[in-house]
Amino acid sequence: MIAVQPSDTAAQSVAVERCDVCIVGAGLAGLNALFVASRYLSRDQKVILVDRRGRVGGMWVDTYPYVRLHQPHGMFTAGNIKWTLGADPAYLATKGEVLGHFEHCLDVIKQRVRVDERFGWNLESDDETDGIVRVTCRSSDGKALVIEAKRLIKAYGFRIEPNDPLEVSSTRVQSVSPNYTDMRGDEMRASDTPVWVIGGGKTAMDTAHALITEYPGREVNLVAGDGTFFGCRDRFFPAGARRWWGGTLVSTLGVQAARRFDGTNESDVWDWHRAAYGTWVTPETGNFLLGVLSESENKTIAAGLNDVIMDHLVDAVDRNGTTDMVFGSGATKSIKAGSWIVNCTGYVKPADYAYEPYVSDSGAVVSIQTLSATMHLSSYMGYFMTHLLFLDKFKDVPLYELDMLDLRTKSKMVFPYALLTLAQHNISLIADGVPTKAFNECGLDFDRWYPLPRRLAATARFMRTHHREREHQRRTLDTVRERFDVRCGPLTHAVR
Repeated sequence: MIAVQPSDTAAQSVAVERCDVCIVGAGLAGLNALFVASRYLSRDQKVILVDRRGRVGGMWVDTYPYVRLHQPHGMFTAGNIKWTLGADPAYLATKGEVLGHFEHCLDVIKQRVRVDERFGWNLESDDETDGIVRVTCRSSDGKALVIEAKRLIKAYGFRIEPNDPLEVSSTRVQSVSPNYTDMRGDEMRASDTPVWVIGGGKTAMDTAHALITEYPGREVNLVAGDGTFFGCRDRFFPAGARRWWGGTLVSTLGVQAARRFDGTNESDVWDWHRAAYGTWVTPETGNFLLGVLSESENKTIAAGLNDVIMDHLVDAVDRNGTTDMVFGSGATKSIKAGSWIVNCTGYVKPADYAYEPYVSDSGAVVSIQTLSATMHLSSYMGYFMTHLLFLDKFKDVPLYELDMLDLRTKSKMVFPYALLTLAQHNISLIADGVPTKAFNECGLDFDRWYPLPRRLAATARFMRTHHREREHQRRTLDTVRERFDVRCGPLTHAVR
């Protein structure tokens, strides 16, 4: 890893703190890294947890207020820490409840290891010298802090940022972002003008659903871009007794997709996947981003939408006494003065940060980010890569890394199946390198929705087949690399 030089201010006399592990990022990836670290550290050792936000929670601190979990809440946790809500297992937790659980996870982990929190601090630089990682952080008011650690985990995850309102030319519409304007708030409630939801992903679905259910009869419209399909929650998380005999384990989708995909046949895999496991609101679906939607939510949204436009909004302009939306295709649509334009477009933006390998040459610095992804979900990366870090296994486990952002830019259709193949390939390698206990304590596993006998059967199938399927997965990922000229393969440097 190339050391980033500290700023002049950081080089001045500043406070220096020392710890065994520094974790940057207090979202789900960071909390899972912290959970695993607590399994290897003793009570008298110290972790310093750094986050630029003022509290634990990651993207959940900033996200829109009416968000709910996509999946049943029990599998959204750090390690195997149980929720304390006392709610039905199928319950989809709210933003406040998720943030409360994150606080609970941090409290539980603190019972095992000392954790010093440094919230409100940004990572400015890090470098390694003589077996010590020197981390320079800066607060919003310009103060500097240096942390000297034996290990550093940069749990950036997907770097989700709040959406700003779309910039439009019209002065006769209200352009807002759900991150800053609550769709259920007084401002929206006091208005009865049409709402145009811009985007076709999960934020757009949540926003349309909130508007339709909160204001029956109000005109709600969708500008859905290329459209998106979702995994059907009813199929993957069936309720009641159906967990014993119905539904499909989420791991089964990963296995099936990786078997079918060869790096060239994404259209066929897409059609199979959508028909077998998908649900969608829009007539066209050009995206799949691992989101989940129920058939009930789908029907409510579809029935409540006044208009669905499959195009990309470019601008809203006032001309000749009317206001028109202008689309990427060149088409226009006249809208009522005072209409709301709600920006629900993608939260994963083009990278404004540099590539870092998922582990440094020394094996002391782990980077969890989109340009060197090793799993489909950052929470899994935080969990399993921290095990590899403490077990000193990176030199023995040649994980593949993938530039997720570059691949998604080049092929939205290949993107999900390359990610699922990457996850299958790397989890196979990890299974050979970490103790069984690491998997037993992984509460993130969606298969935990199902009774133990079904999970054991799936585990037995995985253990019986994962070695022989690894070669196909490797060839598939190599094909993706060569076909799209993206970073997709093992590290180019040896880990010491």
